[in-house]
Amino acid sequence: MASVNSPEDEDSAVDGINITPLVDVLMVVLVMFILTATAQVAGIRVDLPKASSSTSLSESKTKAISINDVGQVFLDAYPVTLPELEDRLRTEKALNPDFPVVIRGDAVVQYQKVIEVLDLLRRLELTQVGLVTGRPK
Repeated sequence: MASVNSPEDEDSAVDGINITPLVDVLMVVLVMFILTATAQVAGIRVDLPKASSSTSLSESKTKAISINDVGQVFLDAYPVTLPELEDRLRTEKALNPDFPVVIRGDAVVQYQKVIEVLDLLRRLELTQVGLVTGRPK
């Protein structure tokens, strides 16, 4: 018997776009966005002085010491006194002896307060210390 193609056989093929690869790409982009959005150093909002070059602070072990415009000191986002800061950094050093520390000082903060924090870090023998600056406009 001779086979005859009917119009119904041609309509059985699905006419459409396979969006599975598109969904895969979008999921990867979403995961990358979530990772980069949460990779910031926690801290308070300070008006950073400007510098021509700055580095990334994406390491999750980085401790941020912030000093606001009135001279109040924060470890990550929590206000601390200098003795409390010393105790917390000693505890962190006991757990992880080689962790990086960054200092985020407001542009109008008193220089003496930054020196006190740097002196404290020197007494604790923390060698990975950085100063955070903003980019010039």
